[in-house]
Amino acid sequence: MATPADHLDRALPADAPQATLVGRLLDPEVGPCVVAVRGADLVDLTGPGTATMSDLLDRPDAVALARDAAGGRTWPLREVLADTLDDRPGRARLLSPVDLQVIKAAGVTFARSMLERVIEEQAEGDPSRAREVRARLLAAIGGAIANVRPGSAEARRVKDVLVAEGLWSQYLEVGIGPDPEIFTKAPVLASVGTGADIGVLSRSVWNNPEPELVLAITSAGRAVGATLGNDVNLRDFEGRSALLLAEAKDNNASCALGPLIRLFDDGFTLETLRRADVTLRIEGPEGYLLESVSSVGEMSRGFEELVRHAHGRHHQYPDGFVLFTGTMFAPTDDRDAPGQGFTHRRGDVVSIATPTLGCLVNTVVTAEEAPPWEFGIRALMANLAGRGLLAAPPATGPGASAPAPH
Repeated sequence: MATPADHLDRALPADAPQATLVGRLLDPEVGPCVVAVRGADLVDLTGPGTATMSDLLDRPDAVALARDAAGGRTWPLREVLADTLDDRPGRARLLSPVDLQVIKAAGVTFARSMLERVIEEQAEGDPSRAREVRARLLAAIGGAIANVRPGSAEARRVKDVLVAEGLWSQYLEVGIGPDPEIFTKAPVLASVGTGADIGVLSRSVWNNPEPELVLAITSAGRAVGATLGNDVNLRDFEGRSALLLAEAKDNNASCALGPLIRLFDDGFTLETLRRADVTLRIEGPEGYLLESVSSVGEMSRGFEELVRHAHGRHHQYPDGFVLFTGTMFAPTDDRDAPGQGFTHRRGDVVSIATPTLGCLVNTVVTAEEAPPWEFGIRALMANLAGRGLLAAPPATGPGASAPAPH
């Protein structure tokens, strides 16, 4: 069976020499560092104005800094990647590439996963009922809503028909209605990086990974880069009740990001992402193998629309945020018993990849046995203060003063 280390050669983008790549590295003797990839090395960019990834991404010269700033220490890139994927203790390794950013997610942005959410709801979280519900739902509506533009007059007509047939769902509402689902996936600093364990609640019997593109967005609401993410999901919990969304989505080690953030530049833009295919591979300890491909072009809502719903006069993020943009992956193949569909087993190795962003790989354990989340905001601030890296926030204009606390 493959291990995370077997994915070393896929970790970076296929065009890594041309990419502007930044991330976070844990130096066991110092603490978390903001780094950039330069050739065969990782270069330390950490300083008073770039103490956090949030600081770096908010700078208008982020690309120039990543490419040309003098920097400090260096680490051999391939060695760090190998130590990260092999989980070698006491060695420098990559962390999740975000720190102070809020971790947001958009749900139900693909027609296929939208129908699977309806099935979860109709089956009330019982995987044994999913096949029957799926057949009934597809017989009634088939692929008729796959190309419906959310919020359009056509979407309203589809809603009227489904309401009349008793098939309307809260998931169809956010899938083809005027407002997308935007929720908080995980607390600040709670995400894990590539090579780390990802956690599934031990009480869950129906769950799956969710491979997604994740946008890195500044405090001004501007997307400046992207990475890969795994929005680990408990289908049985959310299927029983949408009010269990937090318990289904936010558990120890249930959010993975990485391996690095690729900044937008002349050769990599939002348009590049719109043409991307994201591959998922699950390798189980019993020899199980599942492979799937998601085409981002099948999203029913554009990146810009999702960002507008997350950020604006209605909601600000002074430290920036990252936004999971949704998944079309909703596995229906039986893994254990007929009619039970897919669910994780402990020891599954999950890899999520696309040529422009590299490969994010994690191993499934229970949330209860995953390493506890202990390094929070207080710990980060204490670490940075001890290193003399905290600076006053920059003024935003002539005569600007510090923002008023809430």
